[in-house]
Amino acid sequence: MELKSLLEQTNKLPTIPKVAQQLIASFSDEDVSIDDISRQLSADPALSAKLLRLANSAYFHLSRTIGTVDDALRMLGFVMVRNLVLGNSMTAAFRNTKGMDLQQFWRYNLYTACASRWLAGRDGVNADLVFTVGLMHGIGQLHMHAAIPEAMAPIDKKLNVLDPGRAELEQQTLGFHYGDVSGALAKIWNFPEPILLALQSVPLPLAATEFSEPAGWVHMGAWLARTEVLKTAGDESLASYPTEVAKRLRLKPDWAPVHGGDASCPLEDGMPPLKELTDGLEAMIS
Repeated sequence: MELKSLLEQTNKLPTIPKVAQQLIASFSDEDVSIDDISRQLSADPALSAKLLRLANSAYFHLSRTIGTVDDALRMLGFVMVRNLVLGNSMTAAFRNTKGMDLQQFWRYNLYTACASRWLAGRDGVNADLVFTVGLMHGIGQLHMHAAIPEAMAPIDKKLNVLDPGRAELEQQTLGFHYGDVSGALAKIWNFPEPILLALQSVPLPLAATEFSEPAGWVHMGAWLARTEVLKTAGDESLASYPTEVAKRLRLKPDWAPVHGGDASCPLEDGMPPLKELTDGLEAMIS
């Protein structure tokens, strides 16, 4: 099978709301009208309600209640509001995907996004872009299950969709992996080149022609998210630790709670437990 033939099944391509399309365009448009975005968001009662619920969640630790979309844009900033809306839109676009545990899958993506954002923020890179890539890096997996379920079924029997060896098995079986599909979808939706390239590289960041730091951070966040969601035993999770990617990012191993032997307790100056780190954002994927 070729990746091109998968994407030519236009009737199976996911659709996203107009406001989400405008938000995607804003990645490359410095003159985007915040007022126009606010009006469009406000015109969608369900989306506005979800955004305000997220904005008032424990994740943001705000001292006062956010009551309007304008308040959310002012208090959280346009980039974070964009990420929240995109995350919600992606979840809705793939809501009816069969053959996967969607609740587990989206929790994994959310954990990945928040963990990789925390890591990237400590390194002083564009943590919001990393968050976007983390939220979206698995959409190729969803599209493959929606468009070619008969091809995915035998692969699913061999390996869980979240298994660290999944991309290599897909590459061997199909000739491409879920990162390639995620990147291709991002291109169709006109995401900017850095996000497109990062999405393609997340599963196997060291195999890319040019190393993408955002992809590397998301790869590291995905490792921790996977250990949490799949409840991987300590020895097994440590054995799958992406040592070479961490070295490329100059990341010392003491950042992750699992290295301390208890994933529920953070190390000194280390990452908080993932449930604490994502507190309140579960509404985005519900």
